[in-house]
Amino acid sequence: MAVRRDSVEAVLTGLRGRQFDAASVVAVVEHGRLEGLVTIERLLAAPLGASMAAVMDPDPPVVTPATDQEHAAWVAFQHGEPGLAVVDDDDRFVGLISPQQLFGVLLSEHDEDVARVGGFLATSAQARAATTAPVRHRLAVRLPWLVVGFAGAVLSALLVSLFQAQLEKEVLIAFFVPGVVYLADAVGTQTEALIVRGLSLGVDVRRTAWLELATGLLVGGFLAAIALPAVYLLWGDLPVACTVAVALFAASSFATAIATALPALIHRFGKDPAYGAGPLSTVIQDLLSLVVYFLAATAIVF
Repeated sequence: MAVRRDSVEAVLTGLRGRQFDAASVVAVVEHGRLEGLVTIERLLAAPLGASMAAVMDPDPPVVTPATDQEHAAWVAFQHGEPGLAVVDDDDRFVGLISPQQLFGVLLSEHDEDVARVGGFLATSAQARAATTAPVRHRLAVRLPWLVVGFAGAVLSALLVSLFQAQLEKEVLIAFFVPGVVYLADAVGTQTEALIVRGLSLGVDVRRTAWLELATGLLVGGFLAAIALPAVYLLWGDLPVACTVAVALFAASSFATAIATALPALIHRFGKDPAYGAGPLSTVIQDLLSLVVYFLAATAIVF
């Protein structure tokens, strides 16, 4: 640091023989307040007898300790400054950010942006680590979620068995179980892909959630509007057709809600939703689809 009345020669003499982590700018400080900044290039080019007040930039760009590091780097770049001064809320000088630190911030932010564009939630280094991880690590990450999926499949079978009497009475009901479950999964998968992508890009998930919930209702209504006449015309059973239509509307709506909430919840707990959201949401969607379908059948057909 220096003061306004210091001569350039005195400052340069004071710099000689000393080691610095970075020596790109010199802060001119009076009574703890930043008066200006002088780059090393300007010091070396200053005429004999010049004072620091004569060669300093009296209005340099500054940031506060609370400024986001990416914004700080952008401020330095916009003003063409090799370093950046930090002042507190009372405009008192706190310190300098060196070019090396700014460059490190830019590299870090670039790495994060590349990772987001690639659809990853963390840094590209973590993404590369995930793609090159050994088989043991891959199994450790994936198998727990798939075990949850297997448990869900067992529960689905038990759930269907509870309605065995109804299925024996009206076999046609069983024909549409795979279709209802599949379409609900498909709707949920579309929503899940959008939510995971939004999380990776830093999009406000709350806004996306409302849009997806509205879309899920419309998609469910559209599928129901197609299913009702199609099932009735092909099988001639109006109660079953109504059951399929109601189940598709409800299951699609529920699937959208689940596929919206689960990735955000998994992400909040610091886990990668790319691994867990798919298997877990599929289990829950399948179970709810079956429950909705058989409840609708019980109410309408039986």
